[in-house]
Amino acid sequence: MIISKTPFRMSFFGGGTDLKEYFENYGGAVISSTFDKYCYVTVRHLPRFFDYKNQLTYSIIERVSNPEELQHPMVREAMKMLDMHELSIAYDADLPARTGLGTSSSFAVGLLNAFYALKGKYADKKKLATQAIYLERELCKEDGGWQDQIAAAYGGMNYIEFKGNSFEVRPLIIHPERKKELNENLMMFFTGFSHISAEIQTEIKQNIKNKLAQLDEMKELVGKAKAILEESHSDLNEFGKMLDYTWKLKRQTGKGISTGTIDEMYERAIQAGALGGKLLGAGGGGFLLFYVEKEKREAVKKALENLLLIPFNFENTGTEIIYYSPEQYPQIY
Repeated sequence: MIISKTPFRMSFFGGGTDLKEYFENYGGAVISSTFDKYCYVTVRHLPRFFDYKNQLTYSIIERVSNPEELQHPMVREAMKMLDMHELSIAYDADLPARTGLGTSSSFAVGLLNAFYALKGKYADKKKLATQAIYLERELCKEDGGWQDQIAAAYGGMNYIEFKGNSFEVRPLIIHPERKKELNENLMMFFTGFSHISAEIQTEIKQNIKNKLAQLDEMKELVGKAKAILEESHSDLNEFGKMLDYTWKLKRQTGKGISTGTIDEMYERAIQAGALGGKLLGAGGGGFLLFYVEKEKREAVKKALENLLLIPFNFENTGTEIIYYSPEQYPQIY
C-alpha cells in the first residue's frame, strides 16, 4: 500500500501568464505558495477475489474491469499512461475540490507519485510536475495553466518562470520572521461557492489577444512583489495593496472571474480594513484571500462572519509519500 500527501496552493501574482498560449510568446511568471492543507491518495493492488479488477473511491465509487471504463478522466488516463492495472485507489482531502486551490492538479501530482512508488520507482519533483501537466492539459484536454502542478510537486513559496516550452522554479529567499509576518497577515475565507476552473480558463485563453495589456502588467507585478518579499527593508503592507491591484486587473480578463456576490464580500473586507485581496484560482468562486494588518483582523472577521475562516500555515515539502509498504504481488502484465 502507498499513501501520498500533496499540498494545495495559493497563487498571489501572475495567474493567467502561466497559460501556454500566453507564455510561449511573451514569457510568464507567478508567485505562489503551498500551505498545510492536503489531498491524500491511497493506492494498492486489488486482491483477485472480486468480479471487477479496479476500484476507485472519491465522491462516488467506481468498480470496473478495464481502466478504459473509468468515468474519472484523470485516473483513467494516468493508469493508461503508466501502464497500471488491478488497483484500488482512494482520494481524500482537507478542503473541497473546485475551489481555486489547485486541487485537481494536487490530485494529479499525488496520483502519479503514488503510482511510481507502487512500481518501486522514484520520480523527482520536476518529472512529477511535467507529467502532471501533460496528464491534465494533453491527455485530459483540460484548459488551464502550468503553475498548479509545479506548486504541488515542489512545495514552498516560489517564483516560477515560464519560457518557451519549459519552466524554472526559484524558491523565494525570505527571512523566516518576515515570512511568518506575511502568513499572520493573510486571512482566507470560503465563499461557499465552487467552480470548474477549466471553463473559466477557456474564456481567459480565448481572450488573451484582447487582454495582453492586463496580462503584461500582471506579469510585471510579479517582479515587484518578489522584491517586496525578499528585501527586508521594504514595507510588507505594499504586498497587500498590490494584491488589490492585481485582483482588479484579473477581473478584466474574463467575465466569469468574479460575481456580484463575490464583489460585495470583497468590498466588505476592504471597508473593514483589509489592504487588499483576491479570489484564489481562476475565479468564479471558492476562497477569498485578504491581506489584513493584525489590528484589523477582528473587524474583517466580523465583516465576513457569514463565511468560514480557514486558518493555515505555509508549508515547504510539496508532494511526498507518507506510507510505503511494498507488496508481493504476482504481476501478469
